[in-house]
Amino acid sequence: MTKPTSTANKSLLGQTTPYCQAYDPAILFPIPRQEKRDELGFDLKTLPFSGEDVWTGYEISWLNLKGKPQVGWAEFVFPADSPYLIESKSFKLYLNSFNGTRFESEEAVIKCWQKDLSQACGKPVTALFYRLNESVVLQGDLPGKCLDSLDIEVDDYQVNPDLLQTESDQAVSETLNSHLLKSNCLVTGQPDWGSIVVRYEGAHINHEALLKYLISFREHNEFHEQCVERVFTDIMRFCQPKKLTVYARYLRRGGLDINPYRSNFEVTFDRARLVRQ
Repeated sequence: MTKPTSTANKSLLGQTTPYCQAYDPAILFPIPRQEKRDELGFDLKTLPFSGEDVWTGYEISWLNLKGKPQVGWAEFVFPADSPYLIESKSFKLYLNSFNGTRFESEEAVIKCWQKDLSQACGKPVTALFYRLNESVVLQGDLPGKCLDSLDIEVDDYQVNPDLLQTESDQAVSETLNSHLLKSNCLVTGQPDWGSIVVRYEGAHINHEALLKYLISFREHNEFHEQCVERVFTDIMRFCQPKKLTVYARYLRRGGLDINPYRSNFEVTFDRARLVRQ
């Protein structure tokens, strides 16, 4: 079992914490991304990918100047090259601190989010707010071929990149997905359920081997963003594709879901939510 890094272990995770309904940006708890990237062998100057972490907030509310509650949902987009990620419980508590606070407008709330989150993570953050009666496409599906019907035997439930292998040197371009991704919180050990997309160009990756590798995260303790970066790094190291994208959509906990995206050749992707989200 992976032990919590020193910074993550000092966070609010696993602790009894009162909810604050008065705006308080000091609740946000940044964690250096580099603590885990050291294990993978790169830093901000040598990132092997670009990307972002898209958080969806489902429990968004504040008061207008007359004290009337405003509700909706929001997306928060953090750049992957930010020096810090935000610990999820502190993010939840931060958003809840808006519940009893009055703001003059929706724009003022969005500006506040962007200022606080950008300061906490060390790079500009984009925030988007949606009213519940707005017509927005919410549900979609993962692109590519789903691997989950493969009849495989599995006995590795701790990350094992040695499972990865190519089937041939013949270059292919394909998109694969699986809904069998599960990892655990780095600090509390609570389960994190997700779906993942692997899009690549290069030597043909063995599908059964890839699915076994993804399942091997099942008892692994690491934050969502770190798991996706580990998948990206392991596939690059063991299969050596010329192009690679790894994108995961995790189920919500505490009114937030996290959807990390890493790629060395793409800059856009479909953000449609899945049925489990």
